[in-house]
Amino acid sequence: MTSALARYHIEASARPSDIAQVRARLDHAEQSYRHARYPELLALLPGLLDAARAARVIRPGRATDGLLVRAYGLIALALVKVDQRELAWLAADRGMAVALTTDAPRVAAVAAVPLSQALRAAGRRRSAAEVAVVAAHRVMPCRAGDDPLADPSPHGTLLLQAALAAAGRGDERTTRELLDRAARTALDAGAGGGRGGPAAVEAARVVAGFAFGDVAAATVRHQQLVAGDEWRWLPPEHRAAYLLDVARAYAQTGDMLRAGRTVLEAERTARGEVHDRPAVRELVAVVARSAAAPAGVARLAAVLRVA
Repeated sequence: MTSALARYHIEASARPSDIAQVRARLDHAEQSYRHARYPELLALLPGLLDAARAARVIRPGRATDGLLVRAYGLIALALVKVDQRELAWLAADRGMAVALTTDAPRVAAVAAVPLSQALRAAGRRRSAAEVAVVAAHRVMPCRAGDDPLADPSPHGTLLLQAALAAAGRGDERTTRELLDRAARTALDAGAGGGRGGPAAVEAARVVAGFAFGDVAAATVRHQQLVAGDEWRWLPPEHRAAYLLDVARAYAQTGDMLRAGRTVLEAERTARGEVHDRPAVRELVAVVARSAAAPAGVARLAAVLRVA
């Protein structure tokens, strides 16, 4: 991936680029991300980036700009998953640079989502919130009748990114305001799930609640969320990543039984989210050392070689 990002000069092929094929490859790669198939995804991304860059050289325009923005964004998200935070920031910044040349707020908003996430992963929460809020202000939210699975507007997703960044900074008032705005956006969109739907908003409320020490209330919200129908609308990656956030919160409060059960549920939801993310190993090791941890955690720790 590093070599692909380090290539600055792309020579156009003599054969015209098949834009539809590049788009199909990108769609496939995004599905790999949603199902937490990270080794497969990381193998696909260098060639996909080269193809998207070549397509833009051969057929410059908003269509190929959008493909390149999506490719850089997907690279950034994947690199966050494997703890390559600086490279993730670089890829997301490249995507934003392309987006800004289009003078299209929606394209810039698409680029802002992974940029905000990369900044948040790097510990730059204030910058992450600012990027997301500015982009959200510049793009109209989707309305009922739009396709929620296609995510025609990242408005709600941006508000959630900003809210999580604010929660990480301990800014409870701003967090709640942003979450309320995201909830209204999801309601207006009529989406039952998806990246910016009601289930995603509720998941962010749970994570924020734990961050602010509202453990009892957050636990009740979590149990209601995972028991609801809208929970299954979220992609496996989103559900598993959220479950790991909840497991960390339980571990921090000393509730290793719930922490272990939640880690195991994350593994059942999206195996790659647990097995292929370096950051998860420390969590599993901590939980496995507790006598209160479920038996399955010891097995997982052995598989991950953190026992």
